[in-house]
Amino acid sequence: MIKVVLIGSGNVAQHLIQAFAKSKEIEVIQVFSRQKETSIPLLDSNRITTDFNDLAEADLYIIAVSDDAISKVSSELPFKNRLVVHTSGSVPIESLDNKNRRGIFYPLQTFTKNKAVDFSQIPICLESETETDFELLEKVAQSISNNAFKSNEKQRKALHISAVFVNNFVNEMYRIGNEICEENKVPFEILKPLILETVNKVMTLSPAAAQTGPAKRNDTQTIEAHLDFLSNENHAKIYEILTQSIQNNGKEL
Repeated sequence: MIKVVLIGSGNVAQHLIQAFAKSKEIEVIQVFSRQKETSIPLLDSNRITTDFNDLAEADLYIIAVSDDAISKVSSELPFKNRLVVHTSGSVPIESLDNKNRRGIFYPLQTFTKNKAVDFSQIPICLESETETDFELLEKVAQSISNNAFKSNEKQRKALHISAVFVNNFVNEMYRIGNEICEENKVPFEILKPLILETVNKVMTLSPAAAQTGPAKRNDTQTIEAHLDFLSNENHAKIYEILTQSIQNNGKEL
């Protein structure tokens, strides 16, 4: 069994604990949490510590905290020459204190409290400073996911930025769409079949090939009518920027 200590008790840590609990190869022997009252399902309270000096000896230490806290947390670890990784998509491996062996264990997915995910389908990006450490990380990743692969810092950053566009920014579009629906007393649920069809199309077509709509058709009358309709200035600006981006991608074939 590979012994793992998780440092952090937020969404990523909680989902990792649940994923590792299903693996016959991994044992989460301890979790560090700054809050004593933290509730962690599937883990006995005697395996939760709030003191770095009480951290157990393990094969792998996974830091799953906010990006801004990674460097400080890694510097506070009281041991040396152990394998320590973080789960961030944008923080470089050099942010980890070099007193320990360093690596990256980045699950590319959006995690929400109390929303279950199928970890076997989640891509996990791995980096390490030695081949031996990479082999261990790969074994850990493959114990919970069917999609683990080696990446470098530039590739991981590109994936993280792309994820912001396809996840966070798209969700903001949903929020705006929902707001416009509410303002005009129509149910947002009417749009959900359209959302699902758009997602399904991009599973088989390139995003460029899947694009439709007035901007793609260069339907200026409809575009102007939409802009006239939008009473929220911020919504109108976003509409104009996205319209221009679509049009700059080329004319409809």
